[in-house]
Amino acid sequence: MITEEKKQTIKLIVAVAILSLILILVAMLMIKYNVEGEKNMPFKLSKIVVISTAEGLEKENSKTKWDFDIYQNNDVYFYIDSNTDDENLLIKSVKIDNINVTKAPQKGTVKAYMPNSEGNRLYSIEDKFVVDEKLEYKGASQSSYTNLEIGSKGGTTWISFNNMGIGNYTSDDDTQIVHDGTWLKKLNISKEEVEFSVSFDYTIETTKNKYKANITLDFPTGDIASNGSGYLEKTDMEDIVFKREK
Repeated sequence: MITEEKKQTIKLIVAVAILSLILILVAMLMIKYNVEGEKNMPFKLSKIVVISTAEGLEKENSKTKWDFDIYQNNDVYFYIDSNTDDENLLIKSVKIDNINVTKAPQKGTVKAYMPNSEGNRLYSIEDKFVVDEKLEYKGASQSSYTNLEIGSKGGTTWISFNNMGIGNYTSDDDTQIVHDGTWLKKLNISKEEVEFSVSFDYTIETTKNKYKANITLDFPTGDIASNGSGYLEKTDMEDIVFKREK
């Protein structure tokens, strides 16, 4: 015959077992979320495009015919698509911040640039366009790099990661100058010497929630010294984990 004391002990054991099972399930869900992140975001990062090349900044008042400071540039395009039928759910802003050079190049200094809001070129190498802390795009009717806006139902954001001051080129003999990745050959610089990596936070804020992921990219892409430019299109986002911000 089971005594009342034994009944209470059995109830306690069962309660502890159920509680332990619940805690284990919660822990497993938390681990799964930390690894996989949000799986059904209303707006998703669908594609990242990187275009790498090199350019020269002409020096003023030089006594030689051609005198350029050479930099290696990597223009990055982020494409965000709508993943919701809710017409009232919109993108409020997209922010790029916490930029860190995780692998420094052997030659040059890495700087991030925002799009040019004044001229016809997408980027202008001026100090006022350097991204020091963050680059933020506000939600609007459509994407606009000149106004730093992204379409509220999806669109594109831009940033350029440049390796500045990789070398200087002077010549009185050249009849024509081509501004592309072949600058590296002219300067006898290998791709390995200008390779670098950056990490940054990419935050999509909607009218309901905010989602943030840390992204790491390696530059430059492709054999720019031989081909002049390199192109990368990334559509597999399994390594980019978005989590909901409080």
